Amino acid sequence: MVAAIIPVWKQNFGTEISRLERALFKYKVVSIDTEFPGFIRNTPRDGSETERYKDLKFNVDALKLIQLGITLSDERGTIFGTWEFNFCFDLGEDLYVLESVEFLKKNGLDFDKHARDGIHMSGFAKIFTAVLAKHRDLFWVTFHGLYDLAYTLGLITMAPLPNSVLGFTTLLGSVFGRVVDVKYMARFCKGLCGGELGLSKLASILRIERKGGAHQAGSDSLLTALVFAKINMVFPIHQLLYLGSLYGIQPRISPTITPPPLPSCCIPQINNVPPFLYGMARNQDFMYYIPT
Repeated sequence: MVAAIIPVWKQNFGTEISRLERALFKYKVVSIDTEFPGFIRNTPRDGSETERYKDLKFNVDALKLIQLGITLSDERGTIFGTWEFNFCFDLGEDLYVLESVEFLKKNGLDFDKHARDGIHMSGFAKIFTAVLAKHRDLFWVTFHGLYDLAYTLGLITMAPLPNSVLGFTTLLGSVFGRVVDVKYMARFCKGLCGGELGLSKLASILRIERKGGAHQAGSDSLLTALVFAKINMVFPIHQLLYLGSLYGIQPRISPTITPPPLPSCCIPQINNVPPFLYGMARNQDFMYYIPT
C-alpha cells in the first residue's frame, strides 16, 4: 500500500524534513515534481535549443516556485513516502501568469494558505542544502523534468541559472549527480509511443492508479516514481541509454556514482546561517534552524 502524501507547511516543516532526511539513508531514489506560476516566455515549437534554454532561464529566474513534491523509494521500487512542500507565494506581491494560477486553483491549490502558511524558500534552501551535503549518493527521477530540475536547482543555489545550456547541465551534474527523465526513458519502451505521452496517459497504459490530484506536486512526484518503477520492471532497457538525458535538450548530465561535494554556489553564506548549520552534514543528531 502506498503511503499518504504529506502536505508540508511552515508549521510542520522541521518535523517532516527530519523524517525525509533519515529516510534517505535507505530510500535513495528521489522522484520530484514542481508547480510554478506559468511561463512568461514560450518557446516556439521550431525554436532552437539555445532559444529554449534562454526562455527557460528567463522564466525560472523571474518566477517563484509554488510547490515541490518529493517521493522516496528504493532500487526495487518500494515507496517510503511522499512530501508536498508548499512555499510562500503571495498573489499580491509575486509575479505570475494569470491563466496558470487559475488552472492551479481549479486543481486544488489554496493561494490564501500559501501566502499565510507557506515555507520561506531561503530557509528551505539552507536546510535542504545541508540534507544534500549529507547524502551525495542519490538517484533523481523526473518526468519531462527540464523545468522541475531548473526550479529545484534555483531553489538550492538561490542564484540565477547559468548562462548556457552546457553550464546548466554541468551544474546539474555537480548538484544532483545521477538523473533520469522518465519521458526520455519511455522512448526506448515498445508500446509507449516513443515517449510522446503525458504522465497520466503513460500511467494509464501501465495500469498505474494515481493517488491525489493531478497538477499537484506531491501526487505527480508519486506517480512519476510509480511509473519509473513499473518501466524498470517491465522493460529490459540499459541505463546507459537514458541516464543523464533530459527530454528537450541535447547535452547530457554527466552521471557520477559518487558525486563530488556540492559546488560552492550551493553553500549558504555564513553571515546568514547559524554556526551549527555547517555541522549538520556530519552530525547524526541532525539539527534544524527554522527562520521566523
